[in-house]
Amino acid sequence: MAHLPIADLNDRARDIFRAVVDAYLISGAPVGSRTIAQQAGLSLSPASIRGVMQELEERGLLAAPHTSAGRMPTERGLRLFVDGMMQVAEPSAEERAAIEARASSGGPVEEALATTAAALSGLSACAGLVLVPKREMRLRSIGFVSLSPAQALAVLVSEDGAVENRVVALPEGMGPSALVEAGNYLSATLAGLTLSEAKQRLERELADGRAAMDGAARALVERGLAVWSEDGERRPVLIVRGQGRLVDAAALADLERVQALLDDLDGKQEIASLLDSARAGDATRIFIGAENKLFALSGSSVIARPFRGQDGRVLGVVGVIGPTRLNYARVVPMVDFTAATLARLMGLQGQT
Repeated sequence: MAHLPIADLNDRARDIFRAVVDAYLISGAPVGSRTIAQQAGLSLSPASIRGVMQELEERGLLAAPHTSAGRMPTERGLRLFVDGMMQVAEPSAEERAAIEARASSGGPVEEALATTAAALSGLSACAGLVLVPKREMRLRSIGFVSLSPAQALAVLVSEDGAVENRVVALPEGMGPSALVEAGNYLSATLAGLTLSEAKQRLERELADGRAAMDGAARALVERGLAVWSEDGERRPVLIVRGQGRLVDAAALADLERVQALLDDLDGKQEIASLLDSARAGDATRIFIGAENKLFALSGSSVIARPFRGQDGRVLGVVGVIGPTRLNYARVVPMVDFTAATLARLMGLQGQT
């Protein structure tokens, strides 16, 4: 169904529609004509308001749940409101300070992104999302610790101080000295390289016969780099914080929808693909409910905006996910401000 232009509504219908949406976004519950008559300051009787609400329902902008005499905006109605009627409210000084403080808290970039997503979640009452491109760490050192005759723990330390480890299978008959030899070789030869660069250098040295290792150490190095490189390709690039905020008093009345939304969040690859579609352009993207097939069951909305470096390159996407009744007018500028803050943060990181 095509979107209805706002100009197709007369002034009275527009005022009543706005009043219904505003009241619904605050309460999360269907809104009755008597409530609109009392709160919206309209010089109309409840009967007149009901007549207009019926017309709006017939036009697909409002719906009347069978359990209530009140009405609530449809996803089509929310799209009309967001695109043509919403008046945004800029973040307060306190909200801006909270976001900036989390973003500049220090530590690895991933930690700053996670704390910023948590701050955005707390301020918006939604789940905060940050999507960043795959970023290969640069190696400082790699070592191996024996776990058993068949397994070792590969410990990788990056230049920014992050430490990660993976369990790798040991070649048959490999002793402790070969573990030390393999670790020393990797640290001395591959320090300062990304995983993909390290793998390419290792392949060249092995092919040229310049890798001064015995057969067991060589097999372990190949195996370890293969594990790290494969893992790096699958490295999660989506940070989600504040899922618990999606379960509020209004949501508890529809537990199936909440469960569907939490299931959607578990499918990080699908969420990441959705956010990735917001990379094009500079504007904030708003996905409402079934406009995206991922949220057809949960009835959720995503607000997302890319953030860019000084060279104009997209550094990532930040946003929130929540019920379709989220406070768009308040959350949209909050996401915009967070995107600008992360652009500054990532720009500074790129200069260090």
